Amino acid sequence: MSRILRQHASPAPRALISRQALIKAAAGTTAAFLTLVVAACGSSSSSSNAALLGSTVQQECTQVADVLSDGPDPDADPVGHAEAQVLPLRQLSIGDAKLHSAVLTLASAYQTFSTSSSAGTSAASRAVTKAEGAVNSICPGAAS
Repeated sequence: MSRILRQHASPAPRALISRQALIKAAAGTTAAFLTLVVAACGSSSSSSNAALLGSTVQQECTQVADVLSDGPDPDADPVGHAEAQVLPLRQLSIGDAKLHSAVLTLASAYQTFSTSSSAGTSAASRAVTKAEGAVNSICPGAAS
């Protein structure tokens, strides 16, 4: 194309080129953003894993607290409360090993307490208190 033709060319091709440049720039920005998001989600850094773990444990603590808040009032009917908690606690799906162990220990302590004779009630009551303390150390107030 001659120099004169280029000087007198319509602005339409320039506008088209500008639009194409904007589209490419936007696509590049979007791709870069998505790369950062995926990298952040798949990061193996301990801080992001700790934050993710914290939220998972928090959700599991909420599940435990929800189960323990159902059933008879523990002050009015301690045996009925203990009986009502055993199966729901054992049915919880808990990924955190420490919390899972503490919840199963609490379920076992509740079962022992609910089936113990008056002679074994004191020891069973202490086991429940200890197991509740272990759950509360991970999930403050969940077993209160």
